[in-house]
Amino acid sequence: MASSPTLRRRRLSRLLREAREQRGYTAKWVANEAKLRSGRPRGWSESKLTRLEVGDWKRLRTDDVNMLLDIYDIDAPEERAAYAALAKEANQKGWWASFGDALGSGQFVGLEAEASVIRTFESMTVPGLLQTEDYARAVIRGNGLVGDEADIDRRVQARMFRKQVFMRSDAPSYWAVIDEAALLRMTPELSGQLEHLLEVGSRPNVGIQVLPLSKGPHAAMTGQFVIMDFPLPDHPVVYLEVMSEEIYLEKPEEIRRYQHIYDYVQAEALSPDESRELIRNRLTSL
Repeated sequence: MASSPTLRRRRLSRLLREAREQRGYTAKWVANEAKLRSGRPRGWSESKLTRLEVGDWKRLRTDDVNMLLDIYDIDAPEERAAYAALAKEANQKGWWASFGDALGSGQFVGLEAEASVIRTFESMTVPGLLQTEDYARAVIRGNGLVGDEADIDRRVQARMFRKQVFMRSDAPSYWAVIDEAALLRMTPELSGQLEHLLEVGSRPNVGIQVLPLSKGPHAAMTGQFVIMDFPLPDHPVVYLEVMSEEIYLEKPEEIRRYQHIYDYVQAEALSPDESRELIRNRLTSL
């Protein structure tokens, strides 16, 4: 499995936060202790420690990690070596860095690249990993928030590159529940997109279900979301996008809530076979 610096970053941040909490230290106390030990009063602050603990940093200094390990009395050589390895991997750049802001912060695709299970609900369009190039271009152009054709091309290329996740030797289990409204929204590229859904939906690790309009109001009407599971020791993450803002949920109660919502819409949706039939009928009607 290719290393995802995004996942390593989140793991390292979580381990540092847990190490502090297990010892009963406040972030303020640790920041002050780091100031005293480092002799750099301006080099440490409570806000800096908070950023380290939530993964909100561009590059992590090895000295900062070692300082925290010293404060937490983590002395075992093998344990310190594990932290150092995580820090090194977390500082690397993923393939998405070459696309600049075409993939937002890159955090989502970094997690997507190493997920073992991906479950998504989409209400407006076909999910990005299932889009054809022509359909993706129409969707990206239609959102009105992009620049010139070169910018659109770059975003389309980046979206197509994401599909490499399915080429992994340990490709994730991918399950999508798509609101029927997304299949009714007309674009010149819709027929090719529907044909692609029929093809990709036949893969053993991909499941596609359509939530019919006849079901009326449902639990996921607030919008689309993605639940990503990872091999241990990493925890699940829920991804939301609200007005182009990326939101990540990791608290157990938040994860359970969205798992419950997903289970609900999945139960309300047509079965995979029934969904294939609906997609075929929609394709025939075009």
